Amino acid sequence: MKSKIVMLASVVALLTLPSQFAAQDNRNRISQKHHHYKLVDLGTLGGAQSTVTVGRPLNNQGTVVGCADTSTSDPNYPNFNPFLSPFGADPFIFHTFEFEKGIVTGVGALPGVNSSCESFLTDGGLIVGGSENGLIDPLTGWPAMEAVAWHDGQVTNLGTFGGNESFAIWANNHSQIVGAAANTIADPFSVFFGWGTQTRAFLWENGSKEDLGTLGGPDALAITISDRGHVFGASYTSYTPNPITGIPPYDGFLWKRGKGMMDIPNGFGGTQVNPYFANNRDQMVGNASFADEATFHPFLWSDGNFIDLGTFGGTQGEGAWINEAGAITGQAGTPGNSAVHGFLWRKGVLTDLGTVDGDACSGGLSINSANQIVGVSFACDQSVAHGFLWEEGQIVDLNTLVPTGSDIQLQLPYDINDEGEIAGFGASANGDSHAFLLIPCDNDHPGIEGCDYSMVEANKLASPPSPVTSGGASSTLPQYLMRRMNRYRFPGLAARPRN
Repeated sequence: MKSKIVMLASVVALLTLPSQFAAQDNRNRISQKHHHYKLVDLGTLGGAQSTVTVGRPLNNQGTVVGCADTSTSDPNYPNFNPFLSPFGADPFIFHTFEFEKGIVTGVGALPGVNSSCESFLTDGGLIVGGSENGLIDPLTGWPAMEAVAWHDGQVTNLGTFGGNESFAIWANNHSQIVGAAANTIADPFSVFFGWGTQTRAFLWENGSKEDLGTLGGPDALAITISDRGHVFGASYTSYTPNPITGIPPYDGFLWKRGKGMMDIPNGFGGTQVNPYFANNRDQMVGNASFADEATFHPFLWSDGNFIDLGTFGGTQGEGAWINEAGAITGQAGTPGNSAVHGFLWRKGVLTDLGTVDGDACSGGLSINSANQIVGVSFACDQSVAHGFLWEEGQIVDLNTLVPTGSDIQLQLPYDINDEGEIAGFGASANGDSHAFLLIPCDNDHPGIEGCDYSMVEANKLASPPSPVTSGGASSTLPQYLMRRMNRYRFPGLAARPRN
């Protein structure tokens, strides 16, 4: 998205949108009551910062995983692995942590003085992600990382395909794990991933790792795996670069045991398909390019159909998450790409989630089975950000639903589970990033100590707290959002500008 964006104040612009758009006017809200939330600051492991990362950091049992600074100095600082560190250059070693039953526990890393960070948590408590292995990658010059899994207090190294690096991205409730791993074959297009050798999508199960192949090009990346064992991802389809992008074309794929990798071609005429997420019904969302390779619309792929979800008049958008009923959230551009707004797409209707008061841009990040959406509302000049909750047609700043005087400015709520609990990160009073959990004070969570079970009317919501605007990586948004959101995306994304 553009770095200098101004809000379109004219309602006329909304009236010019196609009829399938259901735009929301934040100034004419129906009075609605909201629950308070208990805010749990998940703290750190002895250092300055903690966070949760894009993927699934919160399961339906209320367990949260993230990564946090320890008090141990990083001997490689300021060198860091950009695909592992959510903090950028960090003077401290950071480790994956688990928050369960009120206790934060560090689950460690591979042996040595190594950092680690999570990517996904299953309902059964399996955590996957990556860990430094104590080596410097000779092809990249940064600390090498390998895919790992944590379960029952043990960390397992999932290894590579002979190359120097790998990471785990997703897992299902049958302990099948997918991600990306380097092999030893030199790759002329590795500049877009930085490993120097080919990247291959992998499936790990029962102690062994399988190369899922490609769609004809050198590289592939697995994004998700359903509980049916179906893998979604993206793959180059040839070795011939597109003259506009400078990289080979890449499509989405669906991999099934016994059937191999099935091509999900671009339905918009371009050469880039970026899958972001898929549900257990084999429905995939993401964004894809048009023939100009500069226009990207959010899409839904379902039953072989490549469906354009549309935008709010702009040329950019992406589908970020889809629930099991097929409801989708993400973000889409307004006319002239002057702003982006979060959306709900459901049964063919694209609804503008709007923004919280004072902001001009927003983006949806996660949607649960009750169609509650969490995301970020922010100033389009990238100076401030507020986490939001959207439910029953109304958007509300999460900071107004927690006790006044809270120590954390809630900025990025990454995940909302089917119990309505929310995990994300915000900025502490000094600007450091802290992970948080929000527990709704409702009938499904009775007797929670510190909960205010009274209701808040929308027209009586307090003004949002003063935003944190310090220049550190943990509080400068949405650059941090975009870096976080792209941590495990297909390598071709690095080659195109984000407008």
